[in-house]
Formats: sequence, structure tokens, C-alpha cells
Amino acid sequence: MSILIEKEYDIDLGFDKDELIRFVINGALDYLKCPYEVEVNVTLVDNDTIQEINKEQRSINRATDVLSFPMIEYVAPGDYSIVEDDLSLFNPDTGELMFGDIVISLDKVLTQAEEYNHSVKRELAFLVVHSILHLSGYDHIDPEDAKIMEPLQNNILKKTR
Repeated sequence: MSILIEKEYDIDLGFDKDELIRFVINGALDYLKCPYEVEVNVTLVDNDTIQEINKEQRSINRATDVLSFPMIEYVAPGDYSIVEDDLSLFNPDTGELMFGDIVISLDKVLTQAEEYNHSVKRELAFLVVHSILHLSGYDHIDPEDAKIMEPLQNNILKKTR
């Protein structure tokens, strides 16, 4: 598995961010029973940068906590069988499934940890799990979809702590 972590913005959170991100991604993909070795790119940024990306990509001019850019268009969330016959989704050099990109605002990690009264470590883990679910085709915009995604998110978070 290839997890590339790019730090466009880096602040000390009191623990090893890279280690936590890798651990949570691996745990989430194991929980979801992803049958492939994957390639995931994670970029850590500040609020200004994520606001600009959000504006460019989603036409929403505000900072957000996490953005997910999946490489796969799923028929059903978590159904990885859709990729079996599409070699363009696999890195020809490594054979890994190109899963997608995650962008996380470290500023939001700090403020939301305080706002929700939990640890910074827990907030970062939550955002990583949340994003891996998006990269796996899950969503929460529709209330029915949220009923599936939110409990799954909580179960994965418990397993990856």
C-alpha cells in the first residue's frame, strides 16, 4: 500500500501525524474489506488553502475540514468489484489501485477538536475515516445515505483507535 503524505502546512499536533494517518487508512480499508493494495494521497493544508481548493473544485468559497477526491465511480458504496476489469484505475508501475486524494485542514483539526470536546488525535482520525468512506463511494448528503455512512464511520473509528 502506498500512502503519500504531503505537508503543505505543518504544525505540531503532539503526536506523529503520518503514523496515525497510515494506521487509520490501513484499518479503515481492512474494515471495509478492500481486496486491493491501494495508492492514497493525503495533503495537509491550512484553512486558506482548503478554502481555495473548495472554491475551485466545488464552487463553495469557505474553508472546510476535509475534501475527498475519489478515482472510482462506484455503482454501490464499498463495492470494489467495479474496478476488476478497468486497468486504467491501477498504477502500472505498482499494480496498486489508485484510490484517490484526501485534503485535510490542520487548522480545522485543531478548532473542531476543541469545538467537539475531544482530542486532536481523535479529530484527525475521524477526518481520515470520513474521507476513506467517501473514497469508497459512501456519502451523507441524503439522509438515507447518512444512516449507512455515519454508523459505519463510528465503527471504523472505534476499531482504528
